[in-house]
Formats: sequence, C-alpha cells, structure tokens
Amino acid sequence: MRTCLTLFIAFGLFAAPPEAPLHTLKTLPIGGTGGWDYVTLDSTARRIYVPRSDRVMVLDLDGKALGEIKGTDGVHGVALAPGLDRGFTSNGRSNTITIFRLSTLEILGQVKATGEGPDAILFDAFTNRVFSFNGRGKNATVIDAAKGEVVGTIPFGHKPEFAATDLKGHVFVNLEDSAEVAVIDAKTLTIQKRWSIAPIEDPTGMAIDLRHNRLFIVGGNKLMAVVDASSGKVVATPTIGAGADAAAYDPDLGLVFSSNGEGTLSVIRQEGPDKYAAAIQVPTRKSARTMALDEKTHRIYLPAADFSPSPAPSAETPRPRPTMVPDSFQLVVVGR
Repeated sequence: MRTCLTLFIAFGLFAAPPEAPLHTLKTLPIGGTGGWDYVTLDSTARRIYVPRSDRVMVLDLDGKALGEIKGTDGVHGVALAPGLDRGFTSNGRSNTITIFRLSTLEILGQVKATGEGPDAILFDAFTNRVFSFNGRGKNATVIDAAKGEVVGTIPFGHKPEFAATDLKGHVFVNLEDSAEVAVIDAKTLTIQKRWSIAPIEDPTGMAIDLRHNRLFIVGGNKLMAVVDASSGKVVATPTIGAGADAAAYDPDLGLVFSSNGEGTLSVIRQEGPDKYAAAIQVPTRKSARTMALDEKTHRIYLPAADFSPSPAPSAETPRPRPTMVPDSFQLVVVGR
C-alpha cells in the first residue's frame, strides 16, 4: 500500500513551499543477492551506485541496471571523483580499495588499505585525495586520487564511521565508540581537533551544510547532533527515529534527513543555522537505514528488503540474523 504523509512547511529563509508533501512516490524492484550499505548518487550522470556484498550495482534513477563493478569483496561504499573520471570502492573483507573508470565502469586497479575493514569512503575535491575509513583498523587510508597511490595513514585509536568534507581543507569523521568527531587537516593528514558530541551515542551517518558550516550527525539513541564545524559546539539535538545510519541535507529546501532502519525517514526543518523544527516521520520501509539524496529532483532513494523472522538462538549462533527474502531488494523513492 502506498504510504503518504503530508509535510506542510511555512515560507521562510530555509523553508520549502507549503503545498509540498513528502511521501513514498514509488518502489523500484531491483532484486539480486547480497546485503547493502552506503548508496551513492551522481546527480549529474543520473546514476546510483549500490554496494551488494561482492559487487557494486550501477543503476539509473529508474532502477534500470547499467552495469556492475565486480571483485569488491565486502564492499561498503563508493566515492566519486567526476573530474578525474574515477570511482573508488571500500572493500571490507578484502581490505582493499578498488579504482574504476566512471564512464565505462572498467576496473583500473586495486590499492591495499593500511588498516582492516575499509568502510565509509570519501573523495575530497580540495586535495584530490580519497579517504578510506577502516573500521577494524581504527584508522584511515589516504590515496592520491589521480595516481591511485597511498599517500598516508591517519590513526584514530577509535572506530571511524561516516565522514564529510568542507571543501576547504578539513575532513570530519565520526568516531563511533568514543562519540567524538575528529577534524582532519586534509593536506597534512593530521588530526587537528577532537570534539565530543554528547549527548549523541554511537554516531553513524553525517552530512554537511557548506553555507552555514554545520554538521548533521545521527546517533543510535534517536538523536541528531547539529555541530558548528568551526567550534565543535553542539547547537541542537533534534529527535529522530530508531536505527539511523545515514544523514542528508538538502540546501535548496533547508531540510535535514535521517534514514532509520525502523522504517521511517526523519525530516527536520532548518529555520536558522542553530534553530531546527521537530522532526516529522515519513513512513518508508523497515530496513531502509541508508539513503542517497538527488539534489536536482529533491528525491531520496532508500535501499530496503524483506526479511524472514530470525531463527531461534542456539549455542553456535546466540544472536541469529534474519534472512533476506530472495529477490526482495528494492529502492524506496521519497519525494513530492
């Protein structure tokens, strides 16, 4: 059944037109095997990159398959460098970063990560460097995007999660187990500062407002931290849904989003750099915990699937996971 929740927003500096409702526009059936993690959307090329365990599916925005990037064992994320015609995948099981050509999807090579468990991955256009955040290694591998060579390693001492760049020489990364943000000098590859983001716990997704220099960080305790990216001050903590794993910001509409595994999309209105309205929860689909925003159409794409009930715990598997229903993988599209 189509879900619909009307979102009325008053006019203002950060506001969207009042007649604009947010709801699930459609569900794109994709199918195939394998789990998923961070999805990446290229608004210019009209493509979405979907990691699926051992490969990356490349789709158009109607869900049509355009190709695959194979040999990416345990892939978590994709970073795009359009000016170089290159893309990069973080492969968590093989501890590698795959380099491919955006125009043809041809694999150009692989780089060995300097830490275990490459997870989130980010291209910084200011330095033309790629940052692979290695969860088990508690560090980041930094690659010259043009040469495809490792240029440094940044140790954190804690588990890095998602990251963002201000395109001015700073990269920000969540440290999940210490509930901090590390501020990286993207040129010298040193940590300039560490900021506590209490009361946020288990921070995961991050987005950035480049105009007002604000970070949006979602946590496991159903709160979002809005952080001044100059001072590290937490200026607001709006409530979000449970199971959040990604954040997004639409600068044209002044809206902040949190995708929640419980099956909701939290929508927060930005009324000023330090003022945020209470979240409205748009129904999506259970398991839709990550997302990608198309800033051209203002639509949000959320991967999800159906799952069978978890089996009973046993001595061998005390915390069994539910099994994905075959070919149930889909993209939920939310918009107006």
